[in-house]
Amino acid sequence: MLTYIFRPQTNNLILDGETLISIIYNRPEKISCNLGLSSCKVEYSNSTATLGKYKIDLNYLKSIRIDKSCVYVVSPSGELIKLAFFSGQHFYKLRAISPQTAPTVEIDGIHMHRIKDITPWKDSYLKIKFLKIRPGAVVLDVCTGLGYTAIHSLMRGAREVISIEKDENILKLAELNPWSWKLSDHKITILLGDASEVVEYLRPSSFNYIVHDPPRISLAGELYSLEFYKKLYTLLKPKGKLFHYTGQPFEKIGYKIIKGILNRLRAAGFRRVVYISEITGIIASK
Repeated sequence: MLTYIFRPQTNNLILDGETLISIIYNRPEKISCNLGLSSCKVEYSNSTATLGKYKIDLNYLKSIRIDKSCVYVVSPSGELIKLAFFSGQHFYKLRAISPQTAPTVEIDGIHMHRIKDITPWKDSYLKIKFLKIRPGAVVLDVCTGLGYTAIHSLMRGAREVISIEKDENILKLAELNPWSWKLSDHKITILLGDASEVVEYLRPSSFNYIVHDPPRISLAGELYSLEFYKKLYTLLKPKGKLFHYTGQPFEKIGYKIIKGILNRLRAAGFRRVVYISEITGIIASK
């Protein structure tokens, strides 16, 4: 089990594809940058757009295919890097939702947050809101992802968040995502490893809340097992609460999956186990 040192890559300018296309063809004098967390003026001279210390060659932009749904890094030297890549057998992409909100991450085309009629940031906010994390709480965040639930836990007043992430590629994308940069807060510790193994090293009855946000069951079945739920139960303090993201199924097999999760949580010892459609997940208590 390793502790991951999160290093935000703040020396770069982060722009979504839609904003880059606007710079090419509309030449706005001011744009939303860092995905809505800041704004900057744009000055144009011949074929160059200057945004503070960053210079972008407009002819170069016109010569490449800009993906509206993607996020790009503009380095101080003006190099443009698309945040989409293959690693091993998987394709990773930081997907822009709009020029002014938090992105999601896609793995092999499957996005890790709800994006229909909701933003990833609001999605994460609602999960923590329904869990009702109190000031001074200690939170276990299973599957860090881009870190939005960990960050929202701090915003609700948690004094410590232990977060577990298996895929280092996701954390590397998070370091380039301005909405994830607060993961560097000293109150957040990221443990790098398989959650089903990492939980064995954590002290029983040490967490007030657990946020369990796993990939779909077909990709990480061990994180939906009775054995794993029993371990989460032991990690919670008495009267502690669990949020378990499930997604919102619309087919018979999906309802069967959720029913199985509900039954296994109860078998693990959890009480007041309730599926809440607004957050497409389950709240349960110890």
